Amino acid sequence: MSRRAIDKRVLAWIAEGVDAVGEDARFENIALALFAHQYEHGEAYRRFCDANGRNPSNVEGWRDIPHVPTGGFKQARLATFPAERDVRTFRTSGSSTAVRGELHLDSLELYDASLLATFAAYVVCGAESLRFLVLAPSAHDAPDSSLSYMFDRAARRLGAGEPSFYVDAEGWKPQRAIADLEALDRPAAIVGTAFSFVHLLDALAASGKRLSLPEGTRMMETGGFKGRSRELTRDELHSAIATALGVPTSHIINQYGMCELASQFYEASLRTGKPTHAKSVSPWVRTRVLDPTTFEEVPFGETGVLVHYDLANTGSVLAIQTSDVGRCLDGGLEVLGRLQGAEERGCSIAADALLGSG
Repeated sequence: MSRRAIDKRVLAWIAEGVDAVGEDARFENIALALFAHQYEHGEAYRRFCDANGRNPSNVEGWRDIPHVPTGGFKQARLATFPAERDVRTFRTSGSSTAVRGELHLDSLELYDASLLATFAAYVVCGAESLRFLVLAPSAHDAPDSSLSYMFDRAARRLGAGEPSFYVDAEGWKPQRAIADLEALDRPAAIVGTAFSFVHLLDALAASGKRLSLPEGTRMMETGGFKGRSRELTRDELHSAIATALGVPTSHIINQYGMCELASQFYEASLRTGKPTHAKSVSPWVRTRVLDPTTFEEVPFGETGVLVHYDLANTGSVLAIQTSDVGRCLDGGLEVLGRLQGAEERGCSIAADALLGSG
């Protein structure tokens, strides 16, 4: 099956929305076709698969598709097309090493479709005329940041009016953000990393201010709760936001995403009206929870390392082994933290296979 034919099938599924039936047979059919394409056209990925004794002739189900550790994106170009076709390259933050992982895209069609479908369902939730206030740089100011791209794209496609960004080449603008929050006269979507909200809260405290934002305002934070200066739990952060900004915790959503994936995972609290820590998994995505030592799937509800299979990743690798620990619940996926040393181990194990060194 051609790449374009696969893209069309995935786009059609995404167009059905996040409530579409997550048909296992449909997922497997597309996943196996996509694996065959990525094996044939992705040189580094093919070496990795061969080193693990896997290829389209002996992979019978989507669970058998070889999953590349996120560290592999720092070791090799994991793309199924030549570099001259790149239209966008997203890079990881590189928080622990100088080398940054890269996701290369030759088209933004699938990336945008997945991004907008989930953001609309779990953050906008049918609200009209939402103004977007973004505690992050714009896509123009941070062109290699997948997070800035997501915020920028969602704000311009799903929001009302020109979005406001409070980080630029000159740095963070807390007082401008506070002034705009104080002037809000209609519901808004305020989005940023977890610690951008911490910095906003610190600026409010330093100013001696506490706000009560318009009813219907919602917050979306992402990126983890451990910063350079201190560590907060999700519940501590959400409680502090609710107190300082007058937004109920039911309207504060945590999102989980990765530079290496085209799809993101959101808490459904705002959408369902029921508070939850679980992230919804889209119909075109599957997540497995594996024992980090044996890489066998753990029983439902038990903790392990997360491996995601994202059909929207047609131009790179659909199966990605993370450094994140979590578990599957009835309401979705709960992310519990990082597996110490996981990226380093995965990166060192995969490097020779990806680079073809012996």
